[in-house]
Amino acid sequence: MPHDIVGGHIGHNHSHGDHLHSHMDAADEAAAIQVLATQFIDGFVQAADKTAYLRLAGVPFEKPGKAGPKALKLVDVQLATDWQVGTASPSFGSRELSYLPFPGEMVSERTNMSLVYVSLDEKSSTDIRDFLLAKKSELDQ
Repeated sequence: MPHDIVGGHIGHNHSHGDHLHSHMDAADEAAAIQVLATQFIDGFVQAADKTAYLRLAGVPFEKPGKAGPKALKLVDVQLATDWQVGTASPSFGSRELSYLPFPGEMVSERTNMSLVYVSLDEKSSTDIRDFLLAKKSELDQ
């Protein structure tokens, strides 16, 4: 999250005349959130008290749902691991995908976390990256 400091003030995402501003593009911000998510997940996995870890991080244990302001309750934290073993992209001038399987040393692991909330009438899953992005936005204001 780059900021420029001018005259002892930190530049933010709004204009104040003499402040300089640095902005992350979408790809950089997505990469920064992925790094935060990876560290968050590692900390959660290693935490002796998972509930305390979530509370310290500000994860809500109840959130609004269709039935009211505290209708949904946090019941599960799901971790999913994906292994990228290749890449596929549209081929030029064809409806076929251009496919490139990776050699063993290029295979990469990605783990993601979801917060699962339920009520009697609904279920909602929040991707940890969305939670962290919302937290970052709160801090940036």
